[in-house]
Amino acid sequence: MATLVGLPCPMNSVGSLPTPYLKLRKADEVEAVLANTKQILNQFLRKSQLKESSSLYFKPFKPLANFSLVLSQIEDLISGRDYETAMEQSEELRRLALAGLHYFQTYDWFMLMTTITLGYIGWMVNLIIHVLQSYTSYPVILLKRAQLYPNNTSMKVYICGCFFMGLSSILLLLEKSPLLYHAYVLCTIFLWTRIVQKIDFLKSVWRELANMPFKYIFNLLTSSVVALLVLEFLVMSFFDRKIYTWCFLVLGILGSTYVALFIQASAALAIYIWLACWFLSVFTLMPAEIPENNNLVIFSGGLIILIGLASRWIKSNSSSFWLYLTRANKRDPQSFKLYFVQVILVAISSIMVWLSTSHRSQNRELLSLHQFINWSVAGVAMVLPLFSPPSVLSRLTSIFLGFAPPFLLLSIGYEAVFYSAFAMVLIGWIFVESANLYCSEESGSARRRSLADNSVFGYEERHLRLSDLRIPLLFVILFNVAFFGTGNFASIASFEISSVYRFITVFSPFLMAGLLIFKLFIPFMLVIADVRLVRSPRSSVSHGWAVIFL
Repeated sequence: MATLVGLPCPMNSVGSLPTPYLKLRKADEVEAVLANTKQILNQFLRKSQLKESSSLYFKPFKPLANFSLVLSQIEDLISGRDYETAMEQSEELRRLALAGLHYFQTYDWFMLMTTITLGYIGWMVNLIIHVLQSYTSYPVILLKRAQLYPNNTSMKVYICGCFFMGLSSILLLLEKSPLLYHAYVLCTIFLWTRIVQKIDFLKSVWRELANMPFKYIFNLLTSSVVALLVLEFLVMSFFDRKIYTWCFLVLGILGSTYVALFIQASAALAIYIWLACWFLSVFTLMPAEIPENNNLVIFSGGLIILIGLASRWIKSNSSSFWLYLTRANKRDPQSFKLYFVQVILVAISSIMVWLSTSHRSQNRELLSLHQFINWSVAGVAMVLPLFSPPSVLSRLTSIFLGFAPPFLLLSIGYEAVFYSAFAMVLIGWIFVESANLYCSEESGSARRRSLADNSVFGYEERHLRLSDLRIPLLFVILFNVAFFGTGNFASIASFEISSVYRFITVFSPFLMAGLLIFKLFIPFMLVIADVRLVRSPRSSVSHGWAVIFL
């Protein structure tokens, strides 16, 4: 456009003049291309000057070392009316100038990629060391075998780490690097300083693993391969979320089969796991642009109340198996009033969805009273779970009912039903883990003694096992489904503005964005609550592995 109207090329443009669209005389066309080339070449020269002035060891872009000679040749060719050759050389010089710009824009690429890669590896190794020291039996085994001796190298390692940090900061300051470069380098040095400080522990663990039987090594390698495959599957799901449909179809079959054959729990639990996973698998087939359907939101309100009723009925079951599954304590307060209030709030929110949508569909202004009720119901509902009893199923059900009113009021279609299906899977996960613990107790007397005390929190804390790898893997899958189950986190579905009209009718971008982001985070908060409740509060097993994979 600048060429067509006879203006200079834009200062920071890196575009190449599309000559086929121009109908100019050959001499004018060559002059236009040459002007475009000089404009890009000047950007390259400025980038080169800036980098040379700040680099301690500057490496120039060699293909353009003789650019001034090439420019002189092009101008001589134009003077001699050899337009074809002048056009070819101008386009070649422009191509080299663009390559030179890219060279200086990525001048620090190797250093940054090396630093960031080492930083990520150091972070992972630090987490593995933390888990091995805090949640496994390795420290006790190594202490008994006197393989780990206290030493005085820690201070020396930290002094060396501080020295390298200071040296790196001085070098980066001399090169006038951005503050983010300092953060990358300092974090990486800090992480690897901690690893070197724990090197004796790592050597001892390696010797211990080398002496393990082949069966254990094989199981470790198999579990690692399965974990990597699951993580690769999650990467693929970022491009096609329908993969989660197949995931939960398979999980439904595997979960119900595992419960029926290996845990040998009740058939009702196996059927529940199967149906819950298959129900959730439907939603990743839905369109990312959520169509408005008020009836589905109201239906979801009724479904949420039914799930709450079922949870209440299960908790009232007095058999030892179901007491263990719900981690209930007969001496806990029954909290019927709290449950009744939460159900009433879910019902009110469903009614308010219908009223608010009816007013908007009739082009009527939403009453201030309606807005006040919506805000009050959502706010009070989220506070009530703080007063729920400590038993696992009661606490999770209370959290589920507590976040249901704001989620319903911020929903416009099938995502409201997704909330119920997602909660059913989370409850099923707690059931499976609890049933697995119940059926794998090594001491039957400990279980009977715990139940005799009317409490199922009595089992002792145990160390991390390789089989516990399933907990963080399931957590990461559910973590992703919480964000992408009803569409892409950054898609139009995630930012449908009509749902916030039940809370605010005056345009307020920050408040509207806050409400929409809060809605997207509600399923994620359910996952966090579930992974914290999936084990006893005394057991740190799930926390150790969930931290690593998070």
